[in-house]
This record gives sequence, C-alpha cells and structure tokens, in this order.
Amino acid sequence: MSQRKVRSTLWVLPAVIPVLLVVGGGLGAALLQSLGLMPLVGRPALTLDAYSALGGDLWSSLALTLAVATVSTLLATFIGLAAASTVLSGNRTVLIAAALTLAVPHLIGAAAMGLLLADSGLLPRVFGLTDGGWSELVGGRWWIAVALEYAWKESAFVAIVVAGTLATRVAGFDETAATLGAGRWARFRLVTLPLLRPALAASAAITFTYTVGSYEVARILGRPYPEPLSVMAIRLFTSIDLAARPQAAAAAMVAAALAIVVAAVALNYLRRSAVWK
Repeated sequence: MSQRKVRSTLWVLPAVIPVLLVVGGGLGAALLQSLGLMPLVGRPALTLDAYSALGGDLWSSLALTLAVATVSTLLATFIGLAAASTVLSGNRTVLIAAALTLAVPHLIGAAAMGLLLADSGLLPRVFGLTDGGWSELVGGRWWIAVALEYAWKESAFVAIVVAGTLATRVAGFDETAATLGAGRWARFRLVTLPLLRPALAASAAITFTYTVGSYEVARILGRPYPEPLSVMAIRLFTSIDLAARPQAAAAAMVAAALAIVVAAVALNYLRRSAVWK
C-alpha cells in the first residue's frame, strides 16, 4: 500500500471506528439474540426458532418492505434527477426548496402527508370528496401515502447530491457538447446521464437502505397488517412478552441483510466506475 493510501486511511479512521463499533455491536447483538446465543433467560443454544416462529408473516413483511422501498427509491431518484437538472438552466429555486425540505423530519412529513391525503384531509375537502369518493391513500392496500412521503423527502436528498455533481464538471461537458451542436435531449442522454450515474447509484442505494430501516412513516401512514420489517421489529421488541425479543431481532436481521445486499451491489457498481478510479 502506498504512503498516500496509508495516510488517507489514517485520516478516515476516527470517523470509521465509532461507526463500526456502534453498528457492528448492534448488529452482532441482534444476530446472537436471533440465533438463541444471547437469551434473556436460560442457557444459550444455537437455533432458528426465532425465524421459524414468524412463519409466513416474515415473508409477507419482506415482500412489502422490498416493494415499498423499490417504488419509493425509483420515484425519489426520478424526481431528484429532474429537480437537479434545473441547475443546467440556471434556475436555483428548486434546489433551494430541496434544501429546505431536508430540514423537515420524516415524522413531521408523515403527519403532514396524513393531513393532506387522508379521507378527511385537505385534498378531499378541496375536491368535495369527503363522502367516500376519495381513494384510500392513507392506510390503504397499496401504501401510496407511504411511498409518496418517502419519494418527497428523499428526492430532495437525491437532488442535492446530483446537483453537486452537475455543478462541478458535468456543466462544462454539457456546454462543450452544446457548442458542438448537440441538442438538449442528445446532451442529456449521451453526456449528462452517463456522468451522473455514479451519483444516482450512490444516492439511490442510500435512499433504499434508509427506507428499509425507517419506522415512523410506515407506522403512521400504513396499514396494521401486513407490516414492513422495521414496524414488525419495533412492535415485537416493545411487546410485554419478553419471549418475542428474539423474533424482533430476527426481523431486524432480515431487514439489515436486505439493506447490506443493496449497499454491496451499489458499492460494486461504484468500484467499476471511472469516478472511483
């Protein structure tokens, strides 16, 4: 390893070590508890009873978590890319709105989305549909309000990340292509989008991972059953039945495994990109 890489590694260690201790310690404790190796009572014994006790609910929660996170991430990425692209035209209004959105906590965002989209919310009153003509956007079958809340909040994050890339080198390449006669769509397809792919991949992976682990939005705007993995884990962990703690750890470990897989795929893609090299 070169001296430059050694020096760079030493600079990031003060930030990496606390994260590894906190995240690694938490994941390790949850894994041991889910496998019966750290019981609250009795002797440790390796078993998968915590996973099998969840039965089909575990699979339905995994499918629901995957669906909500995928839809939310796609919406947030598309909206964030569209908002960030306004930088090329010199309009900063959208980015200022995105920066202000980042300061709003998800808990407040979920409450605002509920007041806006619920059956007795603001929009049904505006359109005069409070007599049952409004679709079940909050607490309905398709988890629409949950996906919209994540898309709204996380699109602001994507827009800020992508706009940072646009403001550095992409704008220069775009201007060069325009000078050579390339049209707006050709510049976006052949110049802007390829250069933005690493930033989009990184921000989309972070958005997906956050959505998998988020609890408050799905708890406020979603249905009681089926429930995402994060809601299942919190419900079981706060149950008065202490025997449910290993099951809560099992649900948390499945959610963590899903997030780690997505992060590994994104990291592998970034390692192959020119930005990493």
